[in-house]
Amino acid sequence: MTVQDPDVVATSGAESAAAGGPRVGQIGITVRKAGEGATVVAASGEIDMLTAPQLRAEVLPHLDAGDTVVLDLSGVSFLGSAGLAVLVEASQHGKRRGSAFRVVAVERAVIRPLAATGLGDVFSVFESVDRALEADEPR
Repeated sequence: MTVQDPDVVATSGAESAAAGGPRVGQIGITVRKAGEGATVVAASGEIDMLTAPQLRAEVLPHLDAGDTVVLDLSGVSFLGSAGLAVLVEASQHGKRRGSAFRVVAVERAVIRPLAATGLGDVFSVFESVDRALEADEPR
C-alpha cells in the first residue's frame, strides 16, 4: 500500500497563487520574459529531492532555447543537495547550448550551501535580478 503525503502537491500555476505561495515542503515557480532573449525563473519555498525535478523542468527548456536564464532564488528558504545538483546541471547545460545561466542568491539558506560546496565560484551569482540581467550589457 502506498501512502501519499497530503502536503506534497504541485505549487506552480494558478492553484499556487491562490493559496498564497508555497507551504513547507513545496516550491513556487514563476517564469517571466525579461526582454529579448532573457528569462527570469523565480523560485520560492524549499528546493529538495521532492521539488528539484520541478525546478529542473522549468529551467532547462529556456537554456535549450538559447535564452539567458536568471534563476532567482531570493525566495528560497531551503536549498538541499538535489537543488544544488540542478544548479550544476543547468550551468553545464547552458554552456553546452551557448546560453548564459545566472543565479540570484540573497538568503543565507542559499548562500551558505553555495559557499560550503564551492559552487558559488562555478557559476555567476548576483545579489539582484537587475544586476544579473545587466551583466552582459556593455558599460
